[in-house]
Amino acid sequence: MSADQIRPIISAPHNYRLTWNTPLSEEHAAQLISACAPAPGARIVDIGSGWGELLMRLVASAPGSTGDGVETDPDAVARGRALAEDRGLAERVRFHTTPATEWTGSGYDLAVSIGSAHAWPGSTAEALKALRTAVRPGGRVLYGDGIWLRDPSRAALDGIGAEPGDFGSLLDLIRLAESVGLRALQVTVADQREWDLFESNGPIGRGERWALENPGHPLYDEVIAEVDARRTGYYGGYRGDFTLAYLVLST
Repeated sequence: MSADQIRPIISAPHNYRLTWNTPLSEEHAAQLISACAPAPGARIVDIGSGWGELLMRLVASAPGSTGDGVETDPDAVARGRALAEDRGLAERVRFHTTPATEWTGSGYDLAVSIGSAHAWPGSTAEALKALRTAVRPGGRVLYGDGIWLRDPSRAALDGIGAEPGDFGSLLDLIRLAESVGLRALQVTVADQREWDLFESNGPIGRGERWALENPGHPLYDEVIAEVDARRTGYYGGYRGDFTLAYLVLST
């Protein structure tokens, strides 16, 4: 059996226990939206939008605003379009199956990218440059990326699937944003409860629940092995060492 057969079982777009594919509480999301403060009629882009939950909430918070969700995962796009239709936002939120490096939209009031730096060659620096380019003068950027809270152990690196230079500290990320002309207005990080719930409701929890419901399935052993590997990587690796930073930035 291949990983392609396991992916739909544990993937985020098919997991309706996940509101968004990032460690984020309702309260924290509301704080981010308030700090971004999109004005009525704002143009918003979310690059690597997934199914666009945060994008839709940003658009809904500002009368007359519109949003572009840029996402290459067809399952995420299908979920996003269905959500937009259900919420009466289909005319205001559009999804585009365009790679991040090929998106040429500009002049936005707000550009968003959460946990999608890998979509750009060169990763974080290139992501921040692209977001800076996408917004008009005076616009804002909401950027989310991984950071280490302390020097990572080998187990932490292996658990997250990272090499030593892939992520820096929170201050490193802030300074990198400054280097491309973006200044931090608000800086927050996912707390431990957000991470624990994200992992419990994400691939680990979804895989475990699927296994309980499908004890005789041909993929059962492989799904359990994947769940156990992810559980070891989190609880025995990066839990408490790694987190997601959310930066609301001004140009």
